[in-house]
Amino acid sequence: MIGAQQLQERRLDELLRRQLGQRILAAIDDPEITEIIINDDGRVWFEAYGKGMHEAELSFAPSQVESLIGTIAASLGTVANASNPIIEGELPIGGIRFEGLLPPVARRPCCVMRKPAQVLYTLDDYLRDGILSAEYAQIFRDAIDRRLNILIAGGTGSGKTTLAGALINEMVARFDPNERYVIIEDTLEIRCRARNLVQLHTAEGADMTRLVRTTMRLRPDRIIIGEVRGGEALALLKAWTTGHPGGVTTIHANSAAAALIRLSSLVQEAGVPPQPELIAETINLIAFIVRAPSGRRVTELVRLTGYEPSSGFHLKSLE
Repeated sequence: MIGAQQLQERRLDELLRRQLGQRILAAIDDPEITEIIINDDGRVWFEAYGKGMHEAELSFAPSQVESLIGTIAASLGTVANASNPIIEGELPIGGIRFEGLLPPVARRPCCVMRKPAQVLYTLDDYLRDGILSAEYAQIFRDAIDRRLNILIAGGTGSGKTTLAGALINEMVARFDPNERYVIIEDTLEIRCRARNLVQLHTAEGADMTRLVRTTMRLRPDRIIIGEVRGGEALALLKAWTTGHPGGVTTIHANSAAAALIRLSSLVQEAGVPPQPELIAETINLIAFIVRAPSGRRVTELVRLTGYEPSSGFHLKSLE
């Protein structure tokens, strides 16, 4: 017998699928499509991995988008209205990260749906697609073999998470298959082939910092954070320097050098003074990836070799 809560969840799921429609549901099932965007003019855009963004020749009326956001809000246990115009969370369909906006923060209802990676890309795939040079691929492999900590920087939609996934799976392929991986994300996006794996994501009452601290009691060999965006940066740096090297994380920044400035500011959000010496001790390799009209490209690989108060971080470009 179906309980009241299960019946409510089923009804919400059926309603959500009707509101999304067959074209959007087909895009959700398409492994090449990574993002689905409904702009405030109602036009739908798809982004496909390696092919950029294109208009889907599909549109929604404002009332349809508003109803969709309302249904998703209900599935997340909240409401969408002018007093609560930003709805974000994980869809019950496909683990998709959803961001919905209503007036007054947007002119008309709009939303973005970002899918978790459905295709597992490797460094060889990056070489084939011209995202990485052969020299950069070898530098990454050398860094993995030496258990260096890697920071991936880039803008929104540049492919940071997908690159992190490729590096993590290179680790899995090159090291002991019994190594234990703990991956922490806001939304589960990274696909990992490791057999000994725990994937955690934030929830009410369990933010990123708390999960990093909890991870230390889960017997990890490697600690991965999908993206650092707050005070958890300090907890991660400390974890990596206390017997858990060989990690990967991503950060929003406009260059490899800017990534260190950004990381420094995030560390201070933990309520501590700047920690440049800790950053220099912990972060070994910085990669910068961009999304250009011609596609994604890793344009910088930089070694962080030290820090001095008089001259700042010491960076060595790798070509």
